[in-house]
Amino acid sequence: MSTVSVRYIVDDVDAAIAFYRDRLGFRELMHPDPAFAMLTHGDLRLVLVAPVPADHPGGGSRPMPDGTAQRPGGWNRFMLQVADLPAAARELRAAGVTFRNEIVDGIGARQVMIEDPSGNPVELFEPLRAEARLTPG
Repeated sequence: MSTVSVRYIVDDVDAAIAFYRDRLGFRELMHPDPAFAMLTHGDLRLVLVAPVPADHPGGGSRPMPDGTAQRPGGWNRFMLQVADLPAAARELRAAGVTFRNEIVDGIGARQVMIEDPSGNPVELFEPLRAEARLTPG
């Protein structure tokens, strides 16, 4: 069961589903509308929504009261732990995934940022210290 939910605005829900499912190992939970889908990955529930008009029955991606349209991108992101970051990066590059940077060694982990098909960032990280791991071991 998911314990954390993140909503990403995407340009194309179907393309985003394929990216997260096929490239990052997410599981599709539901896709009841062309502008909405819910995926899971461990404790993370990822809600994908395309911008919709104010009269659409969905609410998570409607324009703001001042008319500002929601759009993908930015720098906030979720992080996925991987066992071998260089190997994961090679596989994703071979599949044509867009990278925002090269692998960086940080204080507790090495990391790299990739983009989903709409330009939303996802950080992949490999812990370098036991304290940086998501699970003990």
